[in-house]
Amino acid sequence: MRRQAPAPTATVARDDDATALARPERRPPGVTGRRAFHLGLGVVLLALNLRPALVAVSPLADTIRDDSGMSAAATSLLTALPLLCFGLLAPVAPRLGRRFGTERSLLGTMALICAGTALRTLDSVVALFAGTVVIGAGIAVANVLLPGLIKRDFPARAGLMTGLYSMSLFGGAALAAGVTLPVRDATGMDWRTTLACWGVLALLALVVWLPRARSYTRVGAAAARQAAHPVRGLWRSPLAWQVTAYMGLQSLNYYAAAAWLPTLLQDSGMGAGDAGWMLSFSSLLGIAGSFLAPVAVGGRLGSGALATLGAVLCAVAYGGLLAAPAGGAYVWMSLLGLGQGAAISLALLFIVERAPDARHVAQLSSMAQCFGYVLAATGPAVLGAVHDASHDWTVPVVVLLVLLVPQVAVGLGAARDRHVRGTGEAPAA
Repeated sequence: MRRQAPAPTATVARDDDATALARPERRPPGVTGRRAFHLGLGVVLLALNLRPALVAVSPLADTIRDDSGMSAAATSLLTALPLLCFGLLAPVAPRLGRRFGTERSLLGTMALICAGTALRTLDSVVALFAGTVVIGAGIAVANVLLPGLIKRDFPARAGLMTGLYSMSLFGGAALAAGVTLPVRDATGMDWRTTLACWGVLALLALVVWLPRARSYTRVGAAAARQAAHPVRGLWRSPLAWQVTAYMGLQSLNYYAAAAWLPTLLQDSGMGAGDAGWMLSFSSLLGIAGSFLAPVAVGGRLGSGALATLGAVLCAVAYGGLLAAPAGGAYVWMSLLGLGQGAAISLALLFIVERAPDARHVAQLSSMAQCFGYVLAATGPAVLGAVHDASHDWTVPVVVLLVLLVPQVAVGLGAARDRHVRGTGEAPAA
């Protein structure tokens, strides 16, 4: 009798092992055909809901403050609370995904956004804050779980789907920033009803996603057993920390700039309406940058080069804002939008591509967004404090410029073609 050859022995791989990816992994084909189209549409609708209910508060901030009697600090907390929810609740998302399944958990996030939106219609400051926290909780879970779903169901089209996902994030934010006031003025609605209008978009996503939650993706028994256990020890991975740092630094850059750029432009002589439009215009350009960057990865430009290019675009924009803030505003905001859009989409792409499977994506996404958004939440307050201390916008803008240097450094590290792994794990067959 011929003796069977012994089965190959798995070896433990580390993210700093240069041979870790020498043998390509066998990945599932993912969804295809009409099912892929329907799932992609669902992902886009989900992503469109991850910013409007929160961004819409900013254009209405003065009206909310005057009507409710809240202080300026309390009103600003309405925009800071969601970022804290994004960070502090991110570790809960993988557990929910394992317990209820990714599709059902994502359906639950849309239900939370709808519930929080309804809660904010009540004539109560407590309800306003409670509804904002509920909305932030729903978005926090969706932020973490969507990259894992893209990794699992679109392994061969991760760049394209990440581009559509990040483009939808920017698109939803730009839509809310640009049309909230015009809708209120055209309809004569009060600010509570105006905010509630964004719940219609969440309700649409919930209805479209419902069939997906009923017919969730089925996996093999081995994959199901593996998915039932969390990835451990990821915080010991240098590569995981580079992905996390890139997520945090680009988020800090984006939210700090978004909070203060209209004020900077107004202080330079621009009207309030024009300054607000400039922020919306930058978001529109961010849609293009967020879609093009992940699609371009794998072509002539690698992700490291794109991370550098995105930071350079932001640096030129900040330099222009220091030299001629109002005179060249369209140029500076165009460059800033393209650079920031590229950065957020690369941050999401790093989470998807630096993980070997959907289970690792969920854990890496949780880690990156937990630390990243907590860091980002400090950005507007720190930048405002620097402005108050210096009585000028030069030093705050220079701070944003300086922070681009470590952002490029960790971006180049996160761009390495390697995979993170938990403690003592063997590479996938």
